Amino acid sequence: MSKIAIIGGHGKIALKLAKLLTGEGHQVSALIRNPDHADDIRATGAQPVIADIENLSTDEIGEAIRGHDAVVFAAGAGGGNPQRTYAVDRDAAIRSIDAALKVDVPRYVIISYFGAGPDHGVPEDNSFFAYAESKAQADEYLRKSTLLWTIVGPSTLTDEPGTGRIATKERGAERADITRDDVAAVLAAVLDTPSSVGTTIEFVNGETPIADAVKGV
Repeated sequence: MSKIAIIGGHGKIALKLAKLLTGEGHQVSALIRNPDHADDIRATGAQPVIADIENLSTDEIGEAIRGHDAVVFAAGAGGGNPQRTYAVDRDAAIRSIDAALKVDVPRYVIISYFGAGPDHGVPEDNSFFAYAESKAQADEYLRKSTLLWTIVGPSTLTDEPGTGRIATKERGAERADITRDDVAAVLAAVLDTPSSVGTTIEFVNGETPIADAVKGV
């Protein structure tokens, strides 16, 4: 059994992940900004932790995740406001990476997106630009850290039922749909797969069972 902290614990994927992890016997802390969401967290079997990471310092984030074995960064500003996107998707992510290092939480998994990187190609006048830039910078900061990291890059999200199967960009997959159920399953599989450390997994729904796809990256 591991102790896992999910930052951004009330997101759709985060809630699904918490339920999967607690079902596997892990102890899960879900960091949330809004106390009104605590019951939703408890319903997954996880423990709510009130922590507004957009406004917390590195030390304060560290206190919230201290004693855990792994962190999953699933927070996001949700688009629409570039200033807040940079504050959450880039700056808070970077502070959480520093926090994990400071309090000796060794494993760190971040949700990015299919096609993320410095060469994302999104023009500055596009509403997606702030998100693309934020993810590129946070991902690169994580790659340069000494944490046991994995970057998970799903493509276009849907609420269709999970399939349990994906195709990875490394094996030639191009942008397509991926269910949130399957993204949560990939995150759970990554946490259970030591060989995924130091890898970036970009994926869509496909034909390969998730556990096999994660091991094969």
